[in-house]
Amino acid sequence: MARASITIFGIILVTAFMAVMVILVSLVTAGGDTTHKVARIWAKCVLALSNIKVSVKGFSNLKPGRSYIYMANHMSNFDIPVLQAYLPVQFRWLAKAELYRMPLFGYAMKRADYISIDRSDRKSAIESLNKAVNIIRDGVSVVIFPEGTRSNTNNVQPFKKGGFFLAVDSGVPIIPVIIHGTGRIMPKKKMLIKPGNVTLEIKKPINSSDYTRKTKDDLMKKVRAVILDSFELNKNNGVLC
Repeated sequence: MARASITIFGIILVTAFMAVMVILVSLVTAGGDTTHKVARIWAKCVLALSNIKVSVKGFSNLKPGRSYIYMANHMSNFDIPVLQAYLPVQFRWLAKAELYRMPLFGYAMKRADYISIDRSDRKSAIESLNKAVNIIRDGVSVVIFPEGTRSNTNNVQPFKKGGFFLAVDSGVPIIPVIIHGTGRIMPKKKMLIKPGNVTLEIKKPINSSDYTRKTKDDLMKKVRAVILDSFELNKNNGVLC
């Protein structure tokens, strides 16, 4: 317990310091690329403090210079630093509005050009998705947790449809991403961090231009099937998710 408390305190300090750095950097740079790199340093510091080692599978599935919509399963708060540190591309988060209300951290996310989506406000959510479409068309990728929030169980939850509207409207391929191991490291609603190993698995792109708003549910089922197959395979093989 003492070790966990020290780790959490260290993460809070690093997060506060790096949030200030993101804000300061954003005042002298434009576009969000540099602030995203600063956020990547934050993520690697958080993982190092927590003694979490990450391995990545599927780098070869990424085409350099191509924008994608990355969709990942969501088991833990640590999914965020894992993706931030080890997804080797420039991207912007499409994240729930609650995160942007956090003191300092939320403002840093805004200054990094990450995108807030308020699912309780349909008009605001549509505006957020339109902003994401424009960012993608400018050649920057977007990362989404299609479940919308962390899972309370060791299972993948049903997907929300917003990210699939984004995919069919932009015509950008979706890359399913499966994160294995973070659920054990820090389960939802528990202030406990266990050191461990995480695998970030990057799957092949799924073409969204073959789908429309009317057939987006078929695209959602296809992406979900890819994530579920890998997730369940690892769970059945004894890999803690």
